[in-house]
Amino acid sequence: AKWIQSHRDLPLKINQWNNVVRWEFKHPQPFLRTREFLWQEGHTAFADKSEAVEEVFVILDLYARIYEELMAIPVVKGRKTEKEKFAGGDFTTTVEGFIPTSGRGIQGATSHHLGQNFSKMFDIVIEDPKKAGEKLHVFQNSWGITTRTIGVMCMVHGDNRGLVLPPRLAELQVVIVPCGITGKTSPEDQKVLIEACRDTGHALSAGGIRCHVDDRDNVSPGWKFNHWEMKGVPVRMEIGPKDLAQKQVTAVLRYNSEKLTVASDDNLADKISDLLYTIQKDMFAKALAERDAHIKQVTKWADFCSQLEQKNLLLAPYCGVEKCEDSIKKESARTDEAVAIDPNAPAMGAKSLCIPLEQPEMPANSQCIHPKCTNSSSKLQWTLFGRSY
Repeated sequence: AKWIQSHRDLPLKINQWNNVVRWEFKHPQPFLRTREFLWQEGHTAFADKSEAVEEVFVILDLYARIYEELMAIPVVKGRKTEKEKFAGGDFTTTVEGFIPTSGRGIQGATSHHLGQNFSKMFDIVIEDPKKAGEKLHVFQNSWGITTRTIGVMCMVHGDNRGLVLPPRLAELQVVIVPCGITGKTSPEDQKVLIEACRDTGHALSAGGIRCHVDDRDNVSPGWKFNHWEMKGVPVRMEIGPKDLAQKQVTAVLRYNSEKLTVASDDNLADKISDLLYTIQKDMFAKALAERDAHIKQVTKWADFCSQLEQKNLLLAPYCGVEKCEDSIKKESARTDEAVAIDPNAPAMGAKSLCIPLEQPEMPANSQCIHPKCTNSSSKLQWTLFGRSY
């Protein structure tokens, strides 16, 4: 309130990175839910409501791009229901991801329009520039994204051998491993091979590729392969005496274990750059196909419950009434008999994840997915439900 004295002080835009500690806390999960986490948060204030609302969706698009363009993770952009929105806000927008191994959704980031609720509470007012002599409470937004993104990336792309990192986000995009050195290899040949690996590394670095040459002599090439696979480096480049003789390198792709032979010439850096671009695109396409295969559009309660047990997210018509949403979550929870059959499977019911911004056409005479709902069908919207983290 002390920072804003006039409409000339607006818009006020604050962006910050800071650590947060949860004072009341239970059910920790590494990266996803921890007592302390790092996040980026923004707080803004506007004199005009339309400008504030516009910013909410601009930030939401930026968060979606972080997931999709950098992390190769598809997300659904949507609005939270009244029950799930930020307390005290006018509305909350979100990007929702999907973890195929568990069949659960996960909130990726949120962007909130707070309206005038908090400015009225803390008396943040200006002279209305459009109405002389009248006071105006400012319109506020808040938005944030956290280190939860790392956990989402690990679960979406990782496998039983460790991390699988998308090239745009990987600290190292290529690791070069000298191979074929045996007890019969002369010191001169060994030196030539190591220098060739280092020269290749310099060429890739000069081409803008984040590269490392693992020329340690106290561990075997196989040990190095496992080491860098576990760390998720997108491309492992193997160079041995035969590769030098044939003026080529062997590239092994982390995300699908494919092995390629690439000519080692002046265009090697360009070829590897193209390869990294293809890996990024293919990782997103794979995650998108998995996600889309697990979103089921349903209109019957029986289908809703059966598809939920098959590790799917459900796109279903919903009336928007909080009492009905509570019933959906309670009545879609697993029964005691089902828990006895598979005690390791998630037992919680389905909660609303978001109301997608892109809405399919609603069929005529549609009803809320909850069979006991008696609310008006005039406010039905396709809503994404699922078990979530």
